[in-house]
Amino acid sequence: QVQLVESGGGLVQPGGPLRLACAASGNIVGLSTMGWYRQAPGNQRELVAVIGHSNNTHYEDSVKGRFTISRDNAKNTVYLQMNNLKPEDMNVYYCDAVIRGRNYWGQGTQVTVSS
Repeated sequence: QVQLVESGGGLVQPGGPLRLACAASGNIVGLSTMGWYRQAPGNQRELVAVIGHSNNTHYEDSVKGRFTISRDNAKNTVYLQMNNLKPEDMNVYYCDAVIRGRNYWGQGTQVTVSS
């Protein structure tokens, strides 16, 4: 069994920061890439940022310079620091972990950007 537990979502004003965290536990031998995706109702889930086990990163263009993905391999945790949030960033954010070639997903955490 693999568990991905997300935390840190909530309400933030435009221009504000928010930090998401996702901790992986259970049978996670072979954990490699971790990342964050987001999905609005009726839309496809889209990549936000991913990070490899060696800390190589990739970002979706609209978040470059505003979001930073990082990980703590000792804690099997991935973080997403989101700065200068915009209303269009409002979404449900999902954590993803690739373990032995298979994708596992968290339950999702809501990020609301509103004044």
